[in-house]
Amino acid sequence: MAASSSLANFSKRLQGKVALITGGASGIGESTARLFSRNGAKVVIADVQTDLGHSVSKEISSESGEKVSFIHCNVAKESDVENAVNNAVSLYGKLDVIYNNAGIRGNTSPNILAIESEDFKKVLDVNLYGAFLGAKHAARVMIPRKKGCILFTSSIASVTNGGLSQAYTASKHAVVGLTKNLAVELGKYGIRVNSISPAGVPTPGAAGVMGVEAKKVQEIFYSIANLKEAMLDGNDIAHAAMYLASDDAQYVSGTNLVVDGGFSLTNNLASVARK
Repeated sequence: MAASSSLANFSKRLQGKVALITGGASGIGESTARLFSRNGAKVVIADVQTDLGHSVSKEISSESGEKVSFIHCNVAKESDVENAVNNAVSLYGKLDVIYNNAGIRGNTSPNILAIESEDFKKVLDVNLYGAFLGAKHAARVMIPRKKGCILFTSSIASVTNGGLSQAYTASKHAVVGLTKNLAVELGKYGIRVNSISPAGVPTPGAAGVMGVEAKKVQEIFYSIANLKEAMLDGNDIAHAAMYLASDDAQYVSGTNLVVDGGFSLTNNLASVARK
């Protein structure tokens, strides 16, 4: 009986935790919301995609048996982020985890001369300023409890160079810097701060940018991947987020967890260019 009870607890690795996930209506955020909910977390999805957000939250609630809430949130707008954090606390009395996942690619050209200033600013507003706002307002409610977990989605662009746009690359490098600085600042309050840097994930956003279906995106990324016999998808990033959000990672802070199958250890961009 004791063994069965222990197994049941392990299967619900986030039991009792409250998690706010930005960009949670699709892509990596949706995969994470589904996994967190299946593992016992009370999830609040924050996204600009209102209809999709409501639909996804209802679907996950039905599947997992755990209540999943949705709130409209533009992460580049401080009042929206503040409201999303307050909403989570109002609903569940606390906030254990915030996953600052919302992000955009903007103009994907790697040519600096092709990038308009407004596009550069927009990418940083969402990817960096939005992440900062999420961390700021999460810290506001976590510091008094002296407990919490702040996560960010960075990118393989934070550990490789070339091939991606200047705005996107700059924003993702900055997110890792924010992660490390906050880990030092907030550690005294028992708050852990980590980021995740995925390789190419076949999300709806990536498919839209590349102009092909998600399955084709996955095949393209696999063709240049270092690790074979496995194909990266949103669930792999969700599992990384779950580990960092769980008590299994209680002493892990200031880490940029790279989920890329070893791609960043190679010089694959050069080999792709030669082909």
